[in-house]
Amino acid sequence: MSTPTARRRRLGEHVTAYGFLCAALVVFAVFAWYPAVRNIVLSFQEVNFVRGSSWVGLENFRRLLDDPLFATAWRNSALFTLYALLLGFGVPFVTALLINEFRHARAYFRVLVYLPVMLPPVVVALMWRWFYQPEGGLINEVLGTAGLPTPEWTNSSSTALISLVIASTWANLGTATLIYLAALQTIPGELYEAAELDGAGIWRRIWHVTVPQTRFVILMLLLLQVIATMQVFTEPFVMTGGGPEDSTVTVMLLIYRYAFVYNDFGAASAMSLLLLVVLAVFSAAYLRVTRGQQK
Repeated sequence: MSTPTARRRRLGEHVTAYGFLCAALVVFAVFAWYPAVRNIVLSFQEVNFVRGSSWVGLENFRRLLDDPLFATAWRNSALFTLYALLLGFGVPFVTALLINEFRHARAYFRVLVYLPVMLPPVVVALMWRWFYQPEGGLINEVLGTAGLPTPEWTNSSSTALISLVIASTWANLGTATLIYLAALQTIPGELYEAAELDGAGIWRRIWHVTVPQTRFVILMLLLLQVIATMQVFTEPFVMTGGGPEDSTVTVMLLIYRYAFVYNDFGAASAMSLLLLVVLAVFSAAYLRVTRGQQK
């Protein structure tokens, strides 16, 4: 039998716990759930802050489909995601493998690789915009000194998008690298020793030991990277403004233009809803396909 004092103590603990839980729920409701629901509502309305909003049904979606930039933005976002996966998905894994092999100064390299993540995204974008300057930019100065061709980078429609991918990969390299590094350090050393005794070289050890042991982390980071890169905004907004020739107009940048340039919050909300649906469908399909591989 519990004493009245013990019951009061447990009741106080429960009240405190539920108090913290309610505070968190209120914060999520105000700053996450309500804006999401409000966005869905606005996507079916013509928003006017003076006369008030009125329901227009699917008219906002029809106007989006009539906009030539609609298809361009989706194509650019898909290409950015594809390039980011080809370039930025493998680089953190290889970097983590290299750092994991160091016996000394491993902490120093962890800090070094994470430094770009600590910089504000706008600062990173401005820095790379200067790097990419055709005249006087750091990259072209180095290439010119070495006698190599000096591309136009963000000033050319053929290289602008891949230039943004390189900058984004550098800026976000540290987070994925540290996650991979943490996963690598959980792999039992006995597995590598057994593979060595069987005569496996370094590439076979990576393929047959490292990759299977970190499969869950790889699959989850792949999903998170696709979701993040499809929402790229800072790099095209700061570095190119969507140009040249609309080659870097992304979905998020077009949403920004609809809302804060054209003052069409209904179309902006409709575009946001479409992006939400696309990412939700992709995430559900991806998790369903990879569910068996994660076990």
